[in-house]
Amino acid sequence: MTSDYPETQKTTRQSDHEIDFSMVLASAVHDMKNSLGMLLNTLDDLRREQNQALGETPSFNTLQYEAERMHSDLVQLLGIYRLGENNLSAHIEEHFVPDFLSEHMARHTPLLDGMGIEFELDAEETNGFFDADLLTGVLNNTINNALRYTKSKIRLTAAERDGYLVIAVEDDGHGYPENMQHTGTPNFKALDFNTGSTSLGLFFAASVAKLHREGDTEGSIRLHNGGELGGGVFEIWLP
Repeated sequence: MTSDYPETQKTTRQSDHEIDFSMVLASAVHDMKNSLGMLLNTLDDLRREQNQALGETPSFNTLQYEAERMHSDLVQLLGIYRLGENNLSAHIEEHFVPDFLSEHMARHTPLLDGMGIEFELDAEETNGFFDADLLTGVLNNTINNALRYTKSKIRLTAAERDGYLVIAVEDDGHGYPENMQHTGTPNFKALDFNTGSTSLGLFFAASVAKLHREGDTEGSIRLHNGGELGGGVFEIWLP
């Protein structure tokens, strides 16, 4: 008589070793994000303690900038993973916009000063309704990009336009190439991972914008050139 025990044992062994690799990656990314957060806090402490020695050192500024960029990338990856799992949602609360943006920019000020980049904040005294954590992730990535391409100045603005709260990041660099100037959400399947510029941050920003809805109206992003500084202008429109 033939026993089916070996087949049952084999099936059991296979199921014991099944791994949800996406979950493993998400967990690893989360741990790396937290570690980088601690590293950034340590770099901030070092800058305060050794300001004269480190404040304008190019290598230290590069270290802090790249750590900020990696941290922002990991936040985006986690957000996109949650988006794919259909468990990313916006927790909308009311915020006084000038205070929110001032507090947000405070974390970037030491690096801006160290890199010799001038910063300007021009925000209308208005309240906005948005998820502060998600918007922080979008602005971190956008400001990091502006730091990369600006010549000497970055401008952060906020104003009410056509029933939307429009928050913009401007720089005085060469601006966005023509193929990147658009309104709406980039197609995730069309992202090119071979060019070194995947537009992953734009996909994340557009996805966050769309999570902000009021009735049939949803948020969006817009990229164009010009503004007060003549370079690239990133806008997020929130209803």
